[in-house]
Amino acid sequence: MDDAGRGPWDDVPRGLGLVLEEGRGALPYTLIHGEALVACAAWALGESGVDLADATVSWEGLVDSGEDLVLHDALCPMTPPAFLAACLEHARASGRPVVGTRPVTDTVKVVTGGDAGQLVGETLDRDALVAVASPLVLPAAVLATLPQRPSTDLARAVADLAAAGHAVDTMDAPPEGRRVSSADDVRLLDALTTRSG
Repeated sequence: MDDAGRGPWDDVPRGLGLVLEEGRGALPYTLIHGEALVACAAWALGESGVDLADATVSWEGLVDSGEDLVLHDALCPMTPPAFLAACLEHARASGRPVVGTRPVTDTVKVVTGGDAGQLVGETLDRDALVAVASPLVLPAAVLATLPQRPSTDLARAVADLAAAGHAVDTMDAPPEGRRVSSADDVRLLDALTTRSG
C-alpha cells in the first residue's frame, strides 16, 4: 500500500457483474447451505473482484461505463470466485467473450422431420458437445458493439454472439459450477459442495 492507503490493484478495472435471475421462476430463491441460490451467486461475483451492478442500470449505462461485463447465472450458485475471475482475465487477454461450460453427459440424438412426423436419427458424440454453464464475460470492446442487452439465457446469448460474428471462447467450469434446474439438482449440488469435517 502507498501512503494514500491504495493497493497496486486499485488502478486495475474490476469489471461489472450482473446476477441473472429473470425467467428462472422461484428456483433462484431455493436455499443451499442456508442461503438463496441468487445470494450465493452474488457473493461469488463480489469475491471474484467484480463490482455488482444493479439490475436496473440501463443497457446504455453498462456500455458507457467502459467496463467488462460478467453475466453470472443464479442457477450456477456455487461457481467458485476464482473461476469467475479466471474467465474475466481470459476475456481481457483475448479480447473475446468467454463462457463457462460443462461436459455433456446425456445421450443426444439428432431429430429430423416436421409436422408430418419426427424421426430420431444418429447419436451425437458427447465429447464434441458442451453445456453452457456460467459465467458469460463480455469484454468492453465487444459490449460496445451489441445493440441491446444479451439474452438472460446464456446459451441463447452465446448463440446470438456467434451469429453476430463474435468468436466465443469456452472454459471448463469445475463440477461445483454446474447449473441446477430442479430442487433435486440443488440437493445434489448441496451434497457435492458440503465440506466434511
